Amino acid sequence: MFVITIETGFKAWHQLTLAGGEKEDLHDHNWLVRSAVSADALDESGLAIDFLDLKAKIEAITAPFEGANLENLACFKEQNASAELVAKYIYDELEPLLSSGVMLEYIEVMEAAGCWAKYLPKPVE
Repeated sequence: MFVITIETGFKAWHQLTLAGGEKEDLHDHNWLVRSAVSADALDESGLAIDFLDLKAKIEAITAPFEGANLENLACFKEQNASAELVAKYIYDELEPLLSSGVMLEYIEVMEAAGCWAKYLPKPVE
């Protein structure tokens, strides 16, 4: 199996609503997104997936996040834009865009130095 990892990032704001209804102060982060995909076989070019193609797909998904207050976007209107939910959103948007034979392993999101959230689906039983 071959595993390809891409990192990209965006700057965005968020304001989480905590348990009990208390809101954090609005604050920004330089978010980092790490994506890992795998393939059992390579294409005729010797690639599992082109790095630039994978990066472009992720950047297209996260483009609306750049400079935005994430909770003002439709995708986070009904839920917090926590690192965990940002990772899941990116996963859910990216997975159907991948070619047959390429499996999305996980999405990791870092909202602050050393603070990562990873989303990976449960294995199908």
